[in-house]
Amino acid sequence: MSMTRTNTIDPEEVAKFEAMAAEWWDTDGKFKPLHMLNPTRLDYIVEQISAEFGRDLTANRPFEGLKILDIGCGGGLLSEPMARLGATVVGADAAEKNIPVAQIHAQQSGLEIDYRHTSAEEILKNSEKFDVILNMEVVEHVSDPLAFLTACRQLLKLNGLMLCSTINRNPKSYLMAIIGAEHVMRWLPKGTHDWNKFITPDELFDLIKNVGLTPVDQKGFVFNPLKWSWSISDKDLSVNYVTASINS
Repeated sequence: MSMTRTNTIDPEEVAKFEAMAAEWWDTDGKFKPLHMLNPTRLDYIVEQISAEFGRDLTANRPFEGLKILDIGCGGGLLSEPMARLGATVVGADAAEKNIPVAQIHAQQSGLEIDYRHTSAEEILKNSEKFDVILNMEVVEHVSDPLAFLTACRQLLKLNGLMLCSTINRNPKSYLMAIIGAEHVMRWLPKGTHDWNKFITPDELFDLIKNVGLTPVDQKGFVFNPLKWSWSISDKDLSVNYVTASINS
């Protein structure tokens, strides 16, 4: 097992998101694509957590007793639903300006969430362990994916669950995520994504296995421009996709 690097934060990537921090909860702003994708992401997340930990989703607070780390939490688009389901949530982000935005929105929503301006490597120093790590659309923005995922694995309890989503690297993803989202639709500022840092499903599976996790599932998040909606696919991992893995 390789040693965990002190820091895998990429300052240039952080600066991109700090510049957009105030717009996290604007559904028509620079994070509009994420707001559109969020219900589909949440469906997958909730299904995986409830299945892994045997939780009854008809209960009032089905995730009570679970400690969840939302790494790269942004404005809290995933942290807040997890808290509403009863989980104890730590939201961590390397972009300092995201934290007060997330804190204020949580307070306005009557939610208690522990938001921190920090990194996975820094949290490790506190000897904290989590039942679940949400690692959604983060791994393509770090300087060293292997070191970052190593830190995430070390933060998981035994039999803990990591959900990791990212963007495939192929001509279609360049067309959709770069040309389409940043240049044609202008959903995102130009330069938000670096196509060269995108990770193929095979590469991500290898990284996950190399850090000592066991991949147990993968799905695609597919955008239908005719229906203007997202869905989960068992087969289409060509652009956005997600993996589930266990610290067994």
